[in-house]
Amino acid sequence: MSRDLLPFAAFRSIGAYAPEKILTNFDLEKMIDTSDEWIVKRTGIKERRIAADDEFTSDMGAKAAEIAIERANISRKDIDLVLCATVTPDYFNMPSTACIVSHKLGIRDVQALDISAACSGFVYLLTIAKAFIESGMKKNVLVVGAEKFSSIVDWTDRITCILFGDGAGAAIISATQNKEESFIDVHASADGSYADFLMTPAPGSVNPMSQKTLDEGLNFVQMKGSETFKLAVKTLTRDVKEILAKNNIKPEDIPHFIPHQANYRIIKAVGDALRMRDEQVVLTVHKYGNTSAASIPMAINDLYESGNLKYGELMLLDTFGGGLTWASALLPYVGNKYTHD
Repeated sequence: MSRDLLPFAAFRSIGAYAPEKILTNFDLEKMIDTSDEWIVKRTGIKERRIAADDEFTSDMGAKAAEIAIERANISRKDIDLVLCATVTPDYFNMPSTACIVSHKLGIRDVQALDISAACSGFVYLLTIAKAFIESGMKKNVLVVGAEKFSSIVDWTDRITCILFGDGAGAAIISATQNKEESFIDVHASADGSYADFLMTPAPGSVNPMSQKTLDEGLNFVQMKGSETFKLAVKTLTRDVKEILAKNNIKPEDIPHFIPHQANYRIIKAVGDALRMRDEQVVLTVHKYGNTSAASIPMAINDLYESGNLKYGELMLLDTFGGGLTWASALLPYVGNKYTHD
């Protein structure tokens, strides 16, 4: 099939879900040796959402997906691929959380799969959705980034437990023949030589589940904070400069720069390096913390629900996560003009 006949991929809708429970820095002061001032100064985080004991990654993903599907003005029967990015799946190894999300949405007989790219997961999914759609294999792809990070956090570790929160975001990526609605570019890459910068050591084939791994806390997330910070700033800045230069777009012409919401100091450093104005940069880290694969779609959703994301406006996404992985994307928001709520 010629390129003239193949469709383009378009970002049709966004949805998100944040758990009801709010865990503030003042709450953490009662749990560990820390303070609100210390956390805000070093991370910009003031609070984060924590899922209920009986609320799982798939539950949050399905709730975000329901909103995205409704806003896309399509039927669930129109969805022909379900993708989920998570490092906190409902179950270790299998079944995939995408399968569980599909079941909870009533989507039957449709391909569903998970990926593990940590905080880069959502943008990684965009590359997959784009490939499936632009090859003509699929027409409407549901992409979900969902995390119950509270399930892998050591709440006695004052370095990591302050950073993470729970939540989910979802989007519908659909086929279009209108090139003006299409993705402009998506980059995704990785370097496994930095694997130990951010990891969950167990369970896995290296450290199978045992009493020893539990006693040593290997089932909790571990992070080399200062090393990760420095590499994140360097990598995110370089990746954004490359994708903008490749597409002949200047930083000042981006209405919405939506970085991964890991740490305000990282976001600030990257924004300054790119000479972004404050009004260009979307910030939600103060109220959600780092929600890993859910971070970017939750930030897009906040922008949308505030009324500040309009049809056709360009979004620049930029993310960095365990693996190490990183990714960026340039794409217009092209939600249905007549159902923008």
